[in-house]
Amino acid sequence: QVQLVESGGGLVQPGGSLRLSCVSSGSLFSIYAMGWYRQAPGKQRELVAVITSGGSTNYADSVKGRFTISRDNAKNTVYLQMNSLKPEDTAVYYCNARVVAGVYWGQGTQVTVSS
Repeated sequence: QVQLVESGGGLVQPGGSLRLSCVSSGSLFSIYAMGWYRQAPGKQRELVAVITSGGSTNYADSVKGRFTISRDNAKNTVYLQMNSLKPEDTAVYYCNARVVAGVYWGQGTQVTVSS
């Protein structure tokens, strides 16, 4: 079992920045990748960024150059630094942990980009 708790969402103006955090606990040895997904109202959940246990990263085209995923193994935490935010980045952001047996999800944190 893996538990994930996200934080750091909020309301920000266009062009602003936010940093999301995802603290994991439980059977951490089984995790081979962690990612951030988002879901806007009326839309499907989509991948934002992923980081593997080896440190490789991958991003959705829509966030490349603006978002950065990173991790602090000592703190069991994965971050998503979001810069140059746009209104279309508004969504609930979910942390995701991938293990051989399946996937775990956090409860989500709301990000709203609006003036």
